[in-house]
Amino acid sequence: MDLGLRNKVYVVTGGTRGLGHAVARELTADGAKVIVTGRDEKRTAEAAAELGPNAAGVAVDNSDPRAPRQLIATARELFGGFDGILISVGGPPAGTTAAVTDDQWQAAFESVFLGAVRLARAAAAELQPGGSISFVLSGTTHEPAPGMALSNGLRPGLAGFAKSLADELGPHGIRVVGLLPGRIATARMRELDGLAPDPDASRTTNESAIPLGRYGTPEEFGRVGAFALSPAASYVTGVMVSVDGGARRGF
Repeated sequence: MDLGLRNKVYVVTGGTRGLGHAVARELTADGAKVIVTGRDEKRTAEAAAELGPNAAGVAVDNSDPRAPRQLIATARELFGGFDGILISVGGPPAGTTAAVTDDQWQAAFESVFLGAVRLARAAAAELQPGGSISFVLSGTTHEPAPGMALSNGLRPGLAGFAKSLADELGPHGIRVVGLLPGRIATARMRELDGLAPDPDASRTTNESAIPLGRYGTPEEFGRVGAFALSPAASYVTGVMVSVDGGARRGF
C-alpha cells in the first residue's frame, strides 16, 4: 500500500534513538523528508546521517519554548514544507509516588507535558488541511504501571490534551493521534527491566502477560507511527492507538 509519504515533510522529536528514530526510519524509507531532534548535537547529526539525504538533525531541548518554531522553520527552509510532527519526548525517570521529588515533577512536567503541548500548538498553527500530529505516549495512559509515578501522572493528561486538540483541529482537516507503545525492545525498556533484581526473569514475566508472547520491535512500532502520520490514515483522528501485542485488557 502506498502511504502517500513521498516528498512529505515531518518533524520527529526524540528522533535520534528508540521509538522516535524507528518512526523516522519508516518515514524516510517511504519517501518522506524528516527533521529529527535530540538534545545531544553529535548524536543528532549521526542519527540524521543514518537516515540518509532526506533527513536533517537539529539539536534542541523539547522544553525550550523556542524549539517549536525553530523546528518548523528549519523544515520549511531545508525541505520546502511542513506536513506533520511526531512528538516523542522520551520517558521520565522511574520512581514511586513517595520517592519522586518536587524538582523531578517540575522537570518532567516541563519536558514531557508542557514541551509536548508547545510543539503541538505551534504545529497546529502552521499545518494545512491534510496535516497530522502524533504523540508518542505510553500504555500508562490507560493502566498505571508500578513504580512509574511520573509517567502515570503526566501521560493521561497529554492524552486528554490530544483528544481536545483533535476535536478543535478536525474541522480544519488536521488529524491528531496518540500512540501507546507497550513493551517495545528499546534501550529504554532494557533500562526499566534492569531495575528488577533479575532482569531476565522480569522480562520473562512481562512477556507471559502479553498475548503475542513477546516484546515488540522498534520496527513494528515505527510502521504504525508512519501510517498514523501519513495521508493513508486520512480518516483516523482523536484516537489512542495501542501498539502492545494485546497487553491492554480494555477495549
